[in-house]
This record gives sequence, structure tokens and C-alpha cells, in this order.
Amino acid sequence: MSSKVNWNDQGGWGAEGAWGTRDSAGRKLDLARWQARLDQLCAEHHVPGASVAVLVDGAVHELASGVLHSGTGVETTTDSVFQMGSIAKIYTATLVMRLAESGQVELDAPVTDVLPEFSVADPEATGMITIRQLLSHTSGLTCDFNHDSGRGDDCLAAYVEAAKDVALDCPPGSAISYSSVGYNVLGRIVEVVTGKVWDEALQDLLLTPLGLTHTMTLPEEALAFRAAMGHLGEPGQAPDPAPQWDMMPRSAGPYGRVIASAGDLARFAGMHLAGGVGQDGTRVLTEETVSLMQRRAVDCPDKWTVSSDGWGLGWTLYDWNGVEGYGHDGASIGQYGYLRVVPSAGVAVALLTNGGGAREVYAALYRELLAELAGVIMPEPFAPSATPPVIDWTPLVGTYRREGVVITVTERDGSGHALYEFVDGMKDLSKPLEIDLLPVTENAFAGTGVGSAFSTDYTPVIFSTLPNGTRCIYIGMRCGPKTDPADLKPEGERQPVGH
Repeated sequence: MSSKVNWNDQGGWGAEGAWGTRDSAGRKLDLARWQARLDQLCAEHHVPGASVAVLVDGAVHELASGVLHSGTGVETTTDSVFQMGSIAKIYTATLVMRLAESGQVELDAPVTDVLPEFSVADPEATGMITIRQLLSHTSGLTCDFNHDSGRGDDCLAAYVEAAKDVALDCPPGSAISYSSVGYNVLGRIVEVVTGKVWDEALQDLLLTPLGLTHTMTLPEEALAFRAAMGHLGEPGQAPDPAPQWDMMPRSAGPYGRVIASAGDLARFAGMHLAGGVGQDGTRVLTEETVSLMQRRAVDCPDKWTVSSDGWGLGWTLYDWNGVEGYGHDGASIGQYGYLRVVPSAGVAVALLTNGGGAREVYAALYRELLAELAGVIMPEPFAPSATPPVIDWTPLVGTYRREGVVITVTERDGSGHALYEFVDGMKDLSKPLEIDLLPVTENAFAGTGVGSAFSTDYTPVIFSTLPNGTRCIYIGMRCGPKTDPADLKPEGERQPVGH
């Protein structure tokens, strides 16, 4: 694979940066060695192209490997931009927190204080959902509500209006359930408070002050740069270019479309590492706000899908055998991104890819990089237990539902099985998935047969219980409450969750 190395030594964060003067003894990167390792991993796992940025001791070091498009052969360079999927949520969260510290929004105020038109299928829950809950994925709002509200500047307003009748995954404040819908509501809040569309507010309040010149939100902006094409294919095989560069509507921006170079992503993380200060000393957040975003807001029953130990206000939180960190993952059509930050070591690593076995590249590269630079021991890959516990399937068997998905759990000769079906607005997304449930613990199972729908290895399937006593299942960090099959009414006739 072709490659390019770029060592951007910016000399550390400036006057207010807390780690520009960190003792860097023993922390110099052997860039040639890591370039060779990146090339090797990408070739081994059929990743067409990748870009890596490592932020250590205030300096950004960038590597690139492979091609942006296997059909054209255009080389990946360190200034190439990739779709980052859900990593966009961190940008939206940071934007909301900047508005909060200026007093323009109140985190614990109901969303309806800012958006009187906001509502969900449960009238009682409508007035209970707060901005803080949206940030921490504890609002109960679902994730996979697919709605194209057009390309106009009113797309977020139209999306929030269209989501009014969407059922909640769980009662507000009761549990975590990963929610892209919630982040679109946050994006709309930004628009109402600032009087600007989300894209403009992000540019004016974050990207421009931080000097992030290789970060954008719209396809027509990406065309000015070397943009990666996503690739799709079967696991273990070389993927082909995706049929489209991006299938998401414009309204997906706040939860899923920020496009950037790996270096810009690392510099954005560096602002958080430096207590809210950009590379040139510009302060965009207070230290208190930065700390609040990293503070645990909720525990995660599913500790495997994104290696998450908990969730803060926007950030995924990690505990690597006592070493704390934060970050976020993201995926769009054939493009995958991974960001990990270790505050105690002043280290951030950003990996952006355009298809293939990206997760395997991430797992191997980050295990080695973070061990060397930050003393982090990452967990072993998620897999069935070598000594599986005996499972009582009786309380687990049944039907679980969230918006767009019905999951039916059955027992077959002492083994568990799940049928994952897409319904409602997602009914044509994929054929039903047949999943065998292999025990990891009494409540956690390694799911087989899912393929690229959630991961390339075993998919975590986690059973839990909501505070109201309702059993639920987590797949892809989404909460699906257990329900009586008689309650599975057509869309628009179902009862709200928790009532």
C-alpha cells in the first residue's frame, strides 16, 4: 500500500495549554515503525485507505495509508477528509455546552422551554425530557428514525416535527439508550438559540475559532478536499466502492455528518485535553465545562459494543484497568472512525478509514499505541466465555421492541436464539437477522450471524432491567423493552413505553 507520513510538530498547546510543557522523555514516536504497522494492518484486513493522527506532548503526528477510492487509485494523504458518522455527536455536544456556559440554554430545563413544538408519542414524557438527558442518551428517545426532510435550511425543524409520534425506547431518565434522534433535537436547539442553521453555528462557534480548516458538514464543501469514498463488502474480503458517497439526508448533520481529516479530529480532541483551549490559545470552553462533559452521567449495561464503561455529556467513557479515558466511534456508508483520549497521559489518537476490517485495524493499532504512549491495557476482544455459565432462559425469552425493530428471543434445546426484524420505517433496511446467543455472562451474550450490521466479530447482546421492572435487551447500545406480542400494533397505534 502506498503511504505518506506527515509530522506536524506544533510545539504544544500555547499559553493556557496544560500539557505543552509535559516531560516528553521516552514519548517520541518512531513514525517509520508506526507507518509500517499501519500499512501492514490495512493490507491484512482489506482496508482500502486510512489516516491516523496521534496527539502527544502537544504535537500532532499524522500518517496515511492506501487509497481513497479503489476504483480511481487516488492516494490517501494526511490532509484527506473522511466521513466520521456518529463522532459528529461530540461536536454537537461541545456546541451545546458552549451555549450552556454562556447562559443561553439550561441543561436541566425541559426541552420544551426552548422548543415549545417538541413532543414525543408519550404526552407525559414530553415535558420531562431535558437537554442534559439528550446529551447523555438518557432521554428515552430512539435512535433509528429514518426521515429525509430535504436539503433546505429548515431540515432540522422538519425532522423534529416528523419525529413527534415516534415511541420512546424507555421512560426518560430511566436508562441509557443510544439516540441519534436526541442529537438532532439538540441540533435544532442550537438553531433556535443562535438564530443560525446548525452548520453555520458549528462553523462560527467551534471550527473557525479552533482553526479547523479541514472540517466541514456538507458534501459540496468536502469536494474542495481529497475526500474518501466508502467501501462495502463481505468480512475478510477486499471491499468495493459504495454505490453512493453518502446516503444520509442533510438533517443527519448533528448526529452523523461531520467530515474531517484525522489531524483536525485530533486537534479538536486536543482542545478538550487542554481544558477548553485551542492550539493558538483561543478558549472556547471553560475548564469546568470540559470536566463536566467527561463526568459520568450514566452507566452502560452494554460495556462491549463501543468498549464503554459509561457515558458523560456527549463523550463515551472508558476504564482501562484503572486508566480513565473518553472518546467516540462513528460509521457512515463504508467509512469508520475511532477517537480515544487518555487525559492522564495527554494523548489522543484518531483513526479514520474507508471500509474493510476497520475495527480489526483499530483494535490492534490502538492496543499497541495506547500501551506504549499511555500505559493503557485495552480489554480482550468480545467473545463467548470459555467456561460459559448455565443460563436460565425463562425470564429472557420473549418479544422486545423499539422503534423500527422487533427482537424475538427463543430457546432451542438449551441454547438461545434471537430473530432481529426491521419494521415500521426501517422495514426495507435489511432482511431479518438470525442470531445465535453464546453466553459470556448470565446477562451478556455473543451474537453470531449479524455480520456487518453491527460489527465484524461477535455482536454484544445484553439483557437488563429498567427501574420500573421492565426487562429489556440491548443490541447496538439501543434499548428494546420487553413487550407482550399483543401490544405489537401497527405504527401509530402502539402505546407509549412505560404506560
